[in-house]
Amino acid sequence: MNWVLVGALWGFLGVGLGAFGAHGLPAGTTSQALDWWKTAALYHLVHALALVLLGALPYSGAAREAAGWAFLLGSAVFSGTLYAMTLGAPRFLGAITPLGGLGLLAGWLLLALASRR
Repeated sequence: MNWVLVGALWGFLGVGLGAFGAHGLPAGTTSQALDWWKTAALYHLVHALALVLLGALPYSGAAREAAGWAFLLGSAVFSGTLYAMTLGAPRFLGAITPLGGLGLLAGWLLLALASRR
């Protein structure tokens, strides 16, 4: 997988969603919901950079690929559920959010494993 390309596109989306959160959310959005959006955008963008870094490193192999997928899917679930709840989706999605966080943690461990030589 071309993780630099994936990370760059993921970062593009993250910046767009961050801008939407700053300028496009309704005026009556609660402070809790705004905090959800900010957290989602932060983790989204941090892991977009992690994907770019992963793609730029000389490591190869199954652990590297698994790390990329864990970063991408983990941030999609983690941030996606927070974005959705901010936009009015049911709050039970908050129970799914930590699964995305586990994916992110797995990605960092897999990156550490991939870096071993």
